[in-house]
Amino acid sequence: MLEKLQAIENRYEQLTQLLSDPEVISDINKYKEYAKEHSQLEDVVQLYRKLQSIEQEAIEAKEMLADSLDQDTRDWVEDEFQRLQLAKREFEQKLHIALLPKDPRDEKNVLLEIRAGAGGGEAALFAATLHRMYSYYAERQNWSTEVISASYTDIGGFKEVIIGIKGKGAFSRLKYESGVHRVQRIPSTESGGRIHTSTATVAVLPEAEDVDVEINPDDLDIDTYSASGPGGQHVNKTQSAIRITHRPSGIVVTCQDEKSQHKNKAKALKVLRTRLFDIKQAELHEEEAEARRSQVGTGDRSERIRTYNFPQGRVTDHRIGLTLHKLDLILEGDLDDIINALALEEEKQKLSVQEG
Repeated sequence: MLEKLQAIENRYEQLTQLLSDPEVISDINKYKEYAKEHSQLEDVVQLYRKLQSIEQEAIEAKEMLADSLDQDTRDWVEDEFQRLQLAKREFEQKLHIALLPKDPRDEKNVLLEIRAGAGGGEAALFAATLHRMYSYYAERQNWSTEVISASYTDIGGFKEVIIGIKGKGAFSRLKYESGVHRVQRIPSTESGGRIHTSTATVAVLPEAEDVDVEINPDDLDIDTYSASGPGGQHVNKTQSAIRITHRPSGIVVTCQDEKSQHKNKAKALKVLRTRLFDIKQAELHEEEAEARRSQVGTGDRSERIRTYNFPQGRVTDHRIGLTLHKLDLILEGDLDDIINALALEEEKQKLSVQEG
């Protein structure tokens, strides 16, 4: 591992110099390529340098113990040496994790699909709650969001909503959200004060680029129809809504949120391309996924991954047994505690598989 870390640090230093080279700066594509690689190596290099610093301090502490010291000083140095040994093991583990193969999809943008499940109108309202939660989280991460497609209910909920999320590491953070989310709360229409349980499903798909999936136009049936929705002058007056059927896969995608038929078609193709990419990736990774199935979850949308209990103000993630009593903050987009815990568990599982 030491040789690998040294090679990474050497490459990082080389890239640092290249990024200040006027010739590279003038070539925007090359600069972006080098900057991306530099950013990817930075965390590993910083961990490696911290480990080197700790190791040097430990050597110095050990040398001090060989000298004649008064008892108080010796006790302090021994405590410091033990602390440094623990820190060294911690950073070695972090480096092992940092050197694990990365999911190539992690840096991709995301299409996040939320659908109302069991619970009728209350499930649709919960879908809207989740939509707001993820929108707030994206805002905290300085990501941009865009509604790709939405099917509304009369009381302000969503039968289905698809949002595009763009930003650094969007898929790496949001991929843990795929699955069934359950809510337990008292609906405003419930006069008896009974708690109702409803569900919504979330699917997080890495957004496919043109190079990821090639779509043959001859495989598509494209229909136009009048939009319907929560309002707007264009609704039901122009043939702006688009329905695309991909015959080989049977996938049907609709989009009507834009007034422009051209924009709706572009959005629908984006969703189609992403769903086809998801199928392709699932086939490629099925064997690997089977070997790694764990509490973190398979991403199977039939799994109940999390419960939001309003009367108790708590959120429980069932994959790792994590319960947090800060429901209000989580619904305002404070998801980092949950996502960090899930990411750590996944890293531990990968490390266990690698060492096994």
